[in-house]
Amino acid sequence: MSKPIYYVEDDLNVRNLTMYALEQAGLEIKGFSTAAELYAACAEEQPSLFILDIMLPGEDGISILKRLRAEEVTAEIPVVMLTAKGAEYDVVMGLDSGADDYIRKPFSMMELISRVKALLRRQPQESGTKNGNDTTKVLGTITLSPKQHSVEVDGKEVALANKEFDLLHLLMQSPGQVYSREQILETIWGWAYAGNTRTVDVHIQTLRQKLGTSSELIETVRGVGYRAKAKP
Repeated sequence: MSKPIYYVEDDLNVRNLTMYALEQAGLEIKGFSTAAELYAACAEEQPSLFILDIMLPGEDGISILKRLRAEEVTAEIPVVMLTAKGAEYDVVMGLDSGADDYIRKPFSMMELISRVKALLRRQPQESGTKNGNDTTKVLGTITLSPKQHSVEVDGKEVALANKEFDLLHLLMQSPGQVYSREQILETIWGWAYAGNTRTVDVHIQTLRQKLGTSSELIETVRGVGYRAKAKP
């Protein structure tokens, strides 16, 4: 029996409309208006995926996300964040805190359904090893271990969100190879992912910030996409 999706949104009209659209798409979903209601449900049953609005009364969506990622039982469950249009800071905060995807309000129901289904399709696969390659990678000062799901820069561990890790892993597998934004979306987010390629750019931005001075090893190919710097 499949697990439900948990959706937190304090606006009753928005919540009901969104739940109806997802249910019509064949997805089971349970809605909540507060973090407390969500945690109570999680104590009874873990979901297949979380959808979190950021602007909530009391504990907001970012705080909920951080708590979910800190708990072992919910650490790997996909999370989609809903953000106000133009709230770039919220997007970066969500990705830094471990969100798997974000959608700006107002959003298309078809887009939400497509993204949710893409994340659910990825569930049987293990993050970082979905390409069948679990050997340790080294690129200059960066060392990535898929088995341990860890990244070190100059010998110091760097904490990456799941998608940032998968993105870095993809690029490090073939230094010098250019990946288009569309290729990255298909590989990391799932085939036929309907999101805007801006998602890739935001993840690259946060990844580079965390890599610090080693960020230069992730190169932008203007008009095409991204690549890991070719080994000398």
